Amino acid sequence: MPAIDIPAIDTERLTLRGPRLEDFEDSFGMWGDPRVTKYIGGRPSTREESWARLLRNVGHWDVMGFGYWVVREKSTGRFVGEVGMADLRREIEPSFRGAKEAGWVLSPSAHGKGFATEAVNAALRWVDGRFGPERVVCIIDLGNEASLKVAHKCGFREFARGTYKGEPLRMLERLPGSRAS
Repeated sequence: MPAIDIPAIDTERLTLRGPRLEDFEDSFGMWGDPRVTKYIGGRPSTREESWARLLRNVGHWDVMGFGYWVVREKSTGRFVGEVGMADLRREIEPSFRGAKEAGWVLSPSAHGKGFATEAVNAALRWVDGRFGPERVVCIIDLGNEASLKVAHKCGFREFARGTYKGEPLRMLERLPGSRAS
């Protein structure tokens, strides 16, 4: 268990809460699906990589005071995905060091239902409330049109194109005072 209380957020259809040991199999199933990782690293995660991600997500809250939530559907308790903010210290150009980086990943069964937009907007409202309005960034693979739509609906706009680990990508930002469309 993390040393700090990770805040839970309820939306109309979702609950965002801190990652727990019992989330591991659902998370591994999602990250092990090639449909999920097609635009995120290009290959399914191993159990070891998924375990390290769970530990990183829990630890991120302890060290930084923010991080990723596990997202579950309120009506069923079904695992939807993971959404949150991170400071991953990416070696990327142009650098966005100092800005929180938003990220979202959903299980294929949750795709196309508006869950990503609902969860990301909830996470952004929490960040604004906790830290005050500030610049938040995200990176999206050039081919990931679904995530680009989510980003635009959540108030992100492209500010640069770059590469990360040799792959081209879009770099987007949500500036203080930006509103979702």
